[in-house]
Amino acid sequence: MTDKQTPKVNEVNEFLEISRDFEDPLELVRESLSNAYDAGATNVTINIRSTPTGSDIIIDDNGHGMDYLDLESFFDLGNSRKTDSIGYKGHGTKIFYKSDRIRVNTSKDSKTLDAVMERPWEKLNNGELPEYEVTETDAPENRRGTTITISGFRSGQGFEPERLTYKRVEHYLRWKTIAGSTAHYFPDASFRNMDITVDLDSEIDDTQPNLTLDNEFEFPDEQLDPGDGDFPAESMCKVFPPRRIEVPYEDGVTELEIVGMVGGKEARNQLPTYGRHSAQFGVWLAKDHIKVERLNEAISADCEFTHFMFVVNCQDIQLSANRGKIRNKQSNLYQAIEKEVDHYISKVSQTQWVQTYLQTRHKGELDRKAQAQLASLEERRSKVTSRERYQPSNDAEILFGLERASKQGEYQVEDFRPNEDIEAILSDTHGSLYNTAIVENLNEFFDAMIPIQSVDLIICWELGDRDQLREQERIGYLSYAININFDQNQIAYEGDSRGSVRILPVASQLDETMPSTEI
Repeated sequence: MTDKQTPKVNEVNEFLEISRDFEDPLELVRESLSNAYDAGATNVTINIRSTPTGSDIIIDDNGHGMDYLDLESFFDLGNSRKTDSIGYKGHGTKIFYKSDRIRVNTSKDSKTLDAVMERPWEKLNNGELPEYEVTETDAPENRRGTTITISGFRSGQGFEPERLTYKRVEHYLRWKTIAGSTAHYFPDASFRNMDITVDLDSEIDDTQPNLTLDNEFEFPDEQLDPGDGDFPAESMCKVFPPRRIEVPYEDGVTELEIVGMVGGKEARNQLPTYGRHSAQFGVWLAKDHIKVERLNEAISADCEFTHFMFVVNCQDIQLSANRGKIRNKQSNLYQAIEKEVDHYISKVSQTQWVQTYLQTRHKGELDRKAQAQLASLEERRSKVTSRERYQPSNDAEILFGLERASKQGEYQVEDFRPNEDIEAILSDTHGSLYNTAIVENLNEFFDAMIPIQSVDLIICWELGDRDQLREQERIGYLSYAININFDQNQIAYEGDSRGSVRILPVASQLDETMPSTEI
């Protein structure tokens, strides 16, 4: 005898599990905006009020409204009627269940439906599936659209309503929702403008009457040339135009829509960042032109990801219920996407402009480092010249004091800081001071990228590999042209400034002063 059994689903637990995936009331706003956009809305208004039991949130749109079947999809789990829209899973609106009351008032085809669900969160936690009642009336003339009222919404643990400032809401909407869409960069994409107004309770934020924005994520204006001052690359920015790429994989062909920018901190600050740059910038994979997860592995190690901001949209990726993660990362599709994005970003990184930008930024960093070093060295030199007698400040300087007491050489150590790039300040018999770098050989000095304009003297054990040093002469050093005179032990440099550095190879000097051991 064979007995067939059908697996059962605990509906209450499923609703609870999906609802608990959502913690932030802004996620409720995100789902509402997606639904309004899918409904053809061109205007959406969102009101958020703080109450002792949670947040009261009202979302009003002028979309085409809902009928009975649409209401079923709204309240049901996994019963979405959408096939090519943003909220196709039928999971997102379940965030509304974390509340005391849900009311949906919607007008379509001259009919108004008013659906009310009482105490959904309380009932689910008591093991009861909540119900809703629908009342039908004639719609007012020319009225269409939907108003959703959520009373007593339960935020996640630790959430404070005061965090919902206008600035935070704006940045979240631009970064995490349809309000930050990049679809408008692709002219033949199915994009529609939608105006959004957010009104926060004055107890939450009274700094402005409301917030108004559209649904277009805009990159800053291009600034291709370096700026002036100590941070020449900060304002530099280049926008790479939108591009569609067909990507074949085992089961067919998918399409990527890519647009983005590379730029300095000042340019990136013009974007509505939602958090630190390290958490926001890089290469974003998106669906419905809404950013989901980053793929920063596509950016090579020699290009910091924080300077890149690219959005790669693909409609074939699959998302988790709360749209926070990509679910099909193990698929052949995802691997093909990774490979193509790696290839695209590597080509961007190799463009002449990006290389010039990175070099400009690197040079600015070195110039600032040199300025800081010179200021530190000036302070150290001032202490040396102002003291009445040699006074050691660390163990190494005590040993140098013993050495200088036993003999007087051409140079004496006046200051020594072993953790600095330029460790020592030396004086000669005339009392002149020298900023001194100490290295094993000259190759090590150049590898350390010590700003040469900060150095007066290099003490090394030996000069090093002369072939490598000649190659260093050929390519230059940190934007300076250099000439190494091995006969006179001197490096001449010329660039933003010009000067020379004396080289003191210790091994050869010891060879000259060591007494003969021959008998």
